[in-house]
Amino acid sequence: MASWQKFGIKPELVERIKFKMKNPVTRDKIKRLIEGLNKYDLQDRLKVARLVKAAAKILNEPLTHVQEEQIVNFILSQKIDPQNTLHLIKLWSMFR
Repeated sequence: MASWQKFGIKPELVERIKFKMKNPVTRDKIKRLIEGLNKYDLQDRLKVARLVKAAAKILNEPLTHVQEEQIVNFILSQKIDPQNTLHLIKLWSMFR
């Protein structure tokens, strides 16, 4: 079981998002959204919640309140540092 599944995030949702992220235009919009984030931003519940909502809008993926909370909780639990290459590799391997 992938770690994101432990948070109640459905595999179907992850697969849809992975498929949508293969579109270069969509991927570029998401990259611009997360550009300049640091580890402190990714530990701020309000900022992460706003990012999740914005990303869902870009991906045209309507999320329920419960799904948003699951994703926010998952992101916070990962303690991601976008400047740390090992963190990024770990994330990449989760969603390959």
